[in-house]
Amino acid sequence: MTRTPRSAEPRAPRSAEPPAPRSGVPSRDLRGDLYAAGAAALLVTAAVLIGRHIEDTRHTLRVGWPPVLGSWGPHVGPGTPAALLVAALTVAYGPTLAARLPWRALLPLAWGTSMAWIFSLALIDGWQRGIAVRLTTRYEYLQVIDRFHDIPATLRDFTHHILLHSPDHWPAHIAGHPPAATLTFVLLDRIGLRGGGWAGVWCVTVGATACVAVLVAIRALADERLARRAAPFLALAPAAVWMGTSADAYFAAVAAWAIALLALAVTRGSLPAAGASGLLFGLTCYLSYGLTLFALIGAAVLLLGRHRVRERPVLLVPLLAGAAVVPLAFTLAGFDWWEAYHLLVTRYYQGAGGTRPYGYWVWANLACTVLITGLATAAGLRRTGAVLAHGRHVGQTGNPPAPARTRLALLVAAALLALLIADLSGMSKAETERIWLPFAIWLLPACTFLPRPRAWLTAQAVLALLLNHLLMTGW
Repeated sequence: MTRTPRSAEPRAPRSAEPPAPRSGVPSRDLRGDLYAAGAAALLVTAAVLIGRHIEDTRHTLRVGWPPVLGSWGPHVGPGTPAALLVAALTVAYGPTLAARLPWRALLPLAWGTSMAWIFSLALIDGWQRGIAVRLTTRYEYLQVIDRFHDIPATLRDFTHHILLHSPDHWPAHIAGHPPAATLTFVLLDRIGLRGGGWAGVWCVTVGATACVAVLVAIRALADERLARRAAPFLALAPAAVWMGTSADAYFAAVAAWAIALLALAVTRGSLPAAGASGLLFGLTCYLSYGLTLFALIGAAVLLLGRHRVRERPVLLVPLLAGAAVVPLAFTLAGFDWWEAYHLLVTRYYQGAGGTRPYGYWVWANLACTVLITGLATAAGLRRTGAVLAHGRHVGQTGNPPAPARTRLALLVAAALLALLIADLSGMSKAETERIWLPFAIWLLPACTFLPRPRAWLTAQAVLALLLNHLLMTGW
């Protein structure tokens, strides 16, 4: 009697969706999903209506269309037909292809679909507004390229220009991030990829790889079938509306690959993967101060892979060594991360952060999260809680083993915890539709617990299309 090799590709189910129940009455689990999605929709509605009232009467929210930074402006553009086509093809064929393609073919397809979705949504606003000028406005990174002609001197002097009343103070995004964010675009300029067009293409192309990184991590830590189910939801995420308009998509990809490489390190015992993960973790902390919270997701990965770490504790050596490289380099160059962060807190309250009311944004930020992750994720998070509480996972054929589902649920829960801490900190009042993109993509795998993927994918696509066609987003 022969055994199937462990490395063989899993046999795909005949259908990507389970059969519908025979009775016309929705099951208790489906009703729970609809209640969760309905509650999320009510949260967004409340954030819009209450936010509109606050902004009209007190003018303290500092956003044009609460809770989103943007303005009402129904429109279509050259990206509209492409966005509709990408959405239709992904809904129609995504679940089946994700289940049946070889793994090595699925990853580039997911990346390509994610890129096509992001680009097509961005191009609804046209090339200039949608991509080319996004990173060239007065708040953005490309405004200060010329001030980095002497990079070491600029790094030594960086903290002297963070406060709003300091001489030649940095624009909002440069002051609000460690210098690795701006240096990325400085280096692109140095190699000849100048201007907002190249910067936008960089953010979209690199940002779309976050989808692949999450799939790699799920497969390593949980189960390949769960990763396959997650693929269409990651590729067709509503977050794409903002992933094509800000550098946060690039930050999200760097952080996601740090997690994916750590997952490979603790499941395969790979020292190079551990070192590369540490290097990217260090870079992540110097791209955005808030992304230090990714340490919680990294801790969840170490917890899930604790048996391999105990067997090979040497894995921690390249991980920690790699994590020290970027901080050490910036420190030796004269940039003090902690000093800069404390100055940023002061700068934050000197600007809009000092005006925006915490009492509104502490819950309206969660409404923004609904907009970037979709109603399907709200329903999926309900099922994630059920998996963690009871190990329940109802409604799909060919379920992976309970331990695999629990491991995925723990990973999603760690991302949700990091996001909630960011919310409670008060340092993310508004604009979280872009700021929280790195956390949001780790909530999307909760959709793997949902039956009827095509129906939920349709809801995700419709939300993204409505947002991009009805709003002129600020980022």
